[in-house]
Amino acid sequence: MPLKLGVLGIDHGHIFGMLTNMLAAGCTADLYWTDGPTVTETKFHQVFPQLQKADERRRILDDPTIDMILISAVPEDRAGLALEAMQAGKDVMVDKPGCTTLEQLDELRKMQAATGRIWSVNFSERFQVPAVTKAEELVFGGAIGRVVQTVGLGPHKKNLKTRPPWFFNRRRYGGILCDIGSHQIHQFLHFTGSEHAEIAHAHVENTTLRDHPGFQDFGELVLRSEQGHGYVRVDWFTPDGLPTWGDGRLFIQGTEGHIELRKYTDIGHPHVTDTLYLVNGEENARIDARNAGLPYFERLIADVQDRTETAMPQSLAFTTMELAIRAQMQAEA
Repeated sequence: MPLKLGVLGIDHGHIFGMLTNMLAAGCTADLYWTDGPTVTETKFHQVFPQLQKADERRRILDDPTIDMILISAVPEDRAGLALEAMQAGKDVMVDKPGCTTLEQLDELRKMQAATGRIWSVNFSERFQVPAVTKAEELVFGGAIGRVVQTVGLGPHKKNLKTRPPWFFNRRRYGGILCDIGSHQIHQFLHFTGSEHAEIAHAHVENTTLRDHPGFQDFGELVLRSEQGHGYVRVDWFTPDGLPTWGDGRLFIQGTEGHIELRKYTDIGHPHVTDTLYLVNGEENARIDARNAGLPYFERLIADVQDRTETAMPQSLAFTTMELAIRAQMQAEA
């Protein structure tokens, strides 16, 4: 039987990638709920006309035919919805950040342990980027030796005309390191094989929108573990001339070579995604990784069916969010 999904919250545009990829992997869905009007709803109806809006979320949570809940609500609200879903016997895929406070994280850990449900955070800069799939194949195949450092860059366009009020509210979106910084923290842990890490430095600031004091448009942090080191820079400075929302890049330094991913575009060339550069003892290569696939979604479906952890270890989701929240707190202290 195909996995049946329910959707709680469509406030962030990441719901389109989450749901599209799960449907493409064989899932079904016919109901969604969201708390009040959202800027995404018109497009959501156009892209997913088969989904009907539930009057209240218990209709989805209490439906015994629904196996998994997708959540892309306002970041502050995601943990509460995930807790309700797990308590109702549903597995969960939640948009990043999966939670915004240590108190929420503690509650999620306790609920996951008590119910045995899956709480998977869709770190889309890894799971929805074919170039990262190719990098995993190369790194874990030994192409660059042992990974000793990652540098993750996550620049974004502000697109202020389309942003809802919660986008500027620190409590609602969680802070820039908790939010988009969690992508880069996750990739550092994954590629270095680190189960834990120390936050050696963390900084945030609002440089350009002083009329929105809760907004943060720049953040950076430094991570270190017994396995390696990591630097993260995230910002909202991407100019309109770029043909996409941001020039996201990942640099992976190994003992025997290095990899650079130009995930979403390649500046100065015709617009193309998923370009990977590899240098090691034998190769100096530019690789088109657009067809490398997105195995996260099929693996997550298998995990729900088989009660396994092939898409992402449960502990890695929790550790990523703990570090992201602690980095945010340290930067604001």
